[in-house]
Amino acid sequence: MKLRFTKMQGAGNDFVVLDATRHPMPLSADQLRRVADRRFGVGCDQVLVIEAPKTPDVDFGYRIFNSDGSEVEQCGNGARCFVRFVVDKGLTDKRTIRVQTINALLELRLRDDGRVTVDMGAPVFDLPAIPFDPARATARPADGVDGGYARWPLDLGDGMTAEVAVLSMGNPHAVQRVEDVDQAPVAIVGPLVENHEAFPRRVNAGFLQVISRREVKLRVYERGAGETLACGTGACAAVVAGIRLGWLDEAVEVHTRGGDLRIEWAGMTPGGPGLDAPVYMTGPAQTVFEGEIEL
Repeated sequence: MKLRFTKMQGAGNDFVVLDATRHPMPLSADQLRRVADRRFGVGCDQVLVIEAPKTPDVDFGYRIFNSDGSEVEQCGNGARCFVRFVVDKGLTDKRTIRVQTINALLELRLRDDGRVTVDMGAPVFDLPAIPFDPARATARPADGVDGGYARWPLDLGDGMTAEVAVLSMGNPHAVQRVEDVDQAPVAIVGPLVENHEAFPRRVNAGFLQVISRREVKLRVYERGAGETLACGTGACAAVVAGIRLGWLDEAVEVHTRGGDLRIEWAGMTPGGPGLDAPVYMTGPAQTVFEGEIEL
């Protein structure tokens, strides 16, 4: 089977985008892994499949597959590439697009400067919904703010512990603060957090360095993909956690290894909408090349 594709990237997080709006594209896990393989395939962090809408109140369906072939719920950088793809390919003439994922409805807006703003929805702090099992953590949560939002110490074995804030941005995240993100042992600690028994569906492990109340650096070891150059939901989760813990203001520039993202959340603003406030992410999305692969 010959498969037409578009290679895209958002802040260095790279994707293979497939147009399944006219015909279904039921790829197996083996085929998805082949597409994502950087030696034998196209190479990417995730494969994005664009589908026709299933209900009249949305514009498109949207499925996300990690490089290991597993399907995931959300990808912020991928959502921005999604918008550029459907606009550039003439699949829509709208500037604001409603998209249905497997567990959320997203609103995506193409800005005049070419960047894309994504309404990522409200963060989820309910532990079973993340999902996170506190009984699998090694200690009671550390003291938090705002009614006890906390960091949880996780026993990683061999004397290592990671103190993480947990939440979901449509997919689960565990965020730990580090002094120097460039020196953080992401390749060692990342997979230990990802596969910790407290996270029944695994978790994205974020490593956050706070530069100021409006500026951070971030690395993310993504569930099913390893460390990527940028992670949109990871940036949202890190900023939301930092705001709730009193480290950050409501608008933050996030520096990743692949580029910069702007994250805004008014959930802690006095007199504001509260914890159900949506998170807004703005950043770049670009086409790299197009081609065809034989599967």
